[in-house]
Amino acid sequence: MNQRITFSTPLLISMPLLLGALLTGCETMQKLVSTPKPQGLNTRVYSANESSNTVTVMDGDTYQVLGEIDTLNYGPHDMALSRDGKQLWVTNLANGRVSVIDTDSRKTIASIYTGTRAHVVALTNNNKHAWVANIADNTISIIDTTIYRILGTIPVSKGPMGIAFSRDGKFAYVSTQDKMVNVIDTAAHQVIKQIPVGPNPHFLILGPDGRIWGTNTGSNDIYVIDPNTQEIAGSIEVGPAPQQIAFALKGTAGPNAYVTVTGLNKVVVVNATSPALSIREQIDVGEGPNGIWANAVGTTVYVGHTKSNNVMVIDTGTSQVSATLPVGKKPIRVVASR
Repeated sequence: MNQRITFSTPLLISMPLLLGALLTGCETMQKLVSTPKPQGLNTRVYSANESSNTVTVMDGDTYQVLGEIDTLNYGPHDMALSRDGKQLWVTNLANGRVSVIDTDSRKTIASIYTGTRAHVVALTNNNKHAWVANIADNTISIIDTTIYRILGTIPVSKGPMGIAFSRDGKFAYVSTQDKMVNVIDTAAHQVIKQIPVGPNPHFLILGPDGRIWGTNTGSNDIYVIDPNTQEIAGSIEVGPAPQQIAFALKGTAGPNAYVTVTGLNKVVVVNATSPALSIREQIDVGEGPNGIWANAVGTTVYVGHTKSNNVMVIDTGTSQVSATLPVGKKPIRVVASR
């Protein structure tokens, strides 16, 4: 299936120039356990609080809530942090806009309308562009991250939900509500293939092995796509309504895939190093686990809970909860600085 990128009328005037540009590219804390922390990581953790219209900022090393940021929009749902940690891009599901937050000043510095129900955002490998999935418009908007302007849109199949890029940046993977993952050539901006997956394939992420990992939230399994063949390389059942995935170590073992499973109120740990996927363990967490992210060295994961409205800090070496941090209402997504 080939679908070409489309642009609004003003952009068509300078199409060659545009295509060239595209191609280049609170302070309360509830500690449960006092544990030693690695020094000097300076990890900042952010939660998108969908029902509070805010982003909570936390210190991921000292386990403290630092404050909240007003997105100046409604229904913050997904986030992408720039490589240098200076900008946080936040989709707002309720009004179809993307908020750009300066993380030093903790202020929203730009608001960009992309389409109906802006669902997820992903930054290209070079950070030059932000790709936003507009779930009700069946499009991906491409934004220049320097001038905050939409450069164009790519039509995809029904209800785009997740976005991830291949390690070399040549392909983008977009999961859609018609049980497909659309493979997009990022140079031609065309859908070159559709890979059948399961119901409600909500989330996609690039794994440390270079493969694309996804969740079938409408079912009970996760899957892995091999970018060399653009085929499903493996899948495993983890429990009802798997949400998101992060990668971390358990001692020297790993990397492992840490999967939030809402139907179990657990994080399920999957061996990510073997071709045959297997479950290592299950970790009890709070109510409605959804967002999850690991710190830069893979020793800690941060888990957001949409029902208990907190973020739990889990030591991956012991699989114990080290702290619980109160955040806003319905923290749907969690990201942390590298």
